[in-house]
Amino acid sequence: MTFAKRLPVPPAAAPSTGSASSVPYAVPPAVTLGLFAAWALHDAEEVAFGPRWIRENVPVLRERFPQLPESVWEFMGTFDDREFRAAVGVMALIVGAAAVSGHRSGGRSAFFQSTLDGFGLHGLLHLAQAAAVRGYTPGSATSPVLVLPFTLWARGRLRRAGVLRPLSVRGAVGGAAVAGAATVVSHAVARRLIGRGRRAARGSVRG
Repeated sequence: MTFAKRLPVPPAAAPSTGSASSVPYAVPPAVTLGLFAAWALHDAEEVAFGPRWIRENVPVLRERFPQLPESVWEFMGTFDDREFRAAVGVMALIVGAAAVSGHRSGGRSAFFQSTLDGFGLHGLLHLAQAAAVRGYTPGSATSPVLVLPFTLWARGRLRRAGVLRPLSVRGAVGGAAVAGAATVVSHAVARRLIGRGRRAARGSVRG
């Protein structure tokens, strides 16, 4: 009788957890909620210097750029501190909603990414404005050191996580549209709120 030689049984392989490169990269809150923080620091500059700069420079700018419609100068000339702060408050709600949307979706939210792109384009606009007037404009100080670096960093993190939408002309236009629409809405709401407050104040004085 012959006996089959018993071969050693190899140990069971441990379940693979995947390499470090295959583990999905989570988008940190510094990217999503950080958008609101970066925006708040940037807009603090605009709140501090915006209204006064506009009042002091509108006459000079009107002479330098006579090709612009008169409605632009009329709109800028009616700015006051209360309306500007109210507009910033409305914008805070919009940017805050975008940041929360990005946080809840892990950075995938189209609203968040469009707002992020719009924030970066907003910084470029500030630099273009400063170049056009050959000097300081409110927002141009924090744009190169905060707005643009944060936007590029955040987009890099989203790309690493595999959730960044491809950059395209359509995406850039969408980001600019979000930024422009948010600005228009914030100032329109602010003007309406301040106007109601003024009418109510006049009514109480008459009464």
